Amino acid sequence: MEKVHFTEEKATMLATLYGRALDNRSPDPVLGDQAADDAVRRIDYDFGKLGVDQNLAMAVVLRAKPMDAWAAEFLRANPDAVVVHMGCGMDSRVFRLDPPATVTWFDVDYPEVVELRRKIYPSRESYHQIGTSVTDFAWIDQVPSDRPALIIAEGLTMYLTEEGGEELFRRLIAKFPRGEVVVDLYSKLGIKLQKMNPVVRKANATLHWGVDDPRDLEKLGLTVVRALDVGTAYPDSELDRVSTGTRIQIRIARLIPALRRMGHIVRYKF
Repeated sequence: MEKVHFTEEKATMLATLYGRALDNRSPDPVLGDQAADDAVRRIDYDFGKLGVDQNLAMAVVLRAKPMDAWAAEFLRANPDAVVVHMGCGMDSRVFRLDPPATVTWFDVDYPEVVELRRKIYPSRESYHQIGTSVTDFAWIDQVPSDRPALIIAEGLTMYLTEEGGEELFRRLIAKFPRGEVVVDLYSKLGIKLQKMNPVVRKANATLHWGVDDPRDLEKLGLTVVRALDVGTAYPDSELDRVSTGTRIQIRIARLIPALRRMGHIVRYKF
């Protein structure tokens, strides 16, 4: 067992890890993330204090599901791609997608996070981890620039400042000949209401960057391919996985534009 000593804010990555593990233990999992389940069993941490129940677990995996699908589609079309997974936390996406060795994959997060990942997860061919803040831009030089790139940022942008986040994406887009970005965004209202998120509240984390319209990032050189909001990210076919109260909340949010657009999952190309 590996003992974990993270700051409260970094502990949010354990909440999403635990959510994926809970999903894997269900009779009909959405992701079937065995690597996440195995990781939770190897980490000495009181996951119960994170406040992750079945509803929050579903929110985690239903957000990840379209991002995984888009990433897998890109890698099928570009089997020689470079993947840059920023703010990866304890996400086991590289093991879920299991790309061929022709794909060079980089997971990027703080040094203490990468240290834990190396203890918990196995090594694999063409897989690299970089321990740094994503906004210390020197790490970008470690990534090859001669191939199409897939840039993934899940649960990251809202923790960045607007200035730092835009500069990060601007530099990455300029580095590669072409590629895609798969990312989730909070609206400005979502940032204002951040303490209503139990994981953010319990971790005493602070969110900063809100994006009301995914097209706002097209000024950086991106083009929206697909954008999901509350109305489309949680299809009716999946709502029976959450409590009655949560289903009602989602259906109400779909009827109120500001709430419907409080979060987006977006696929861009560049």
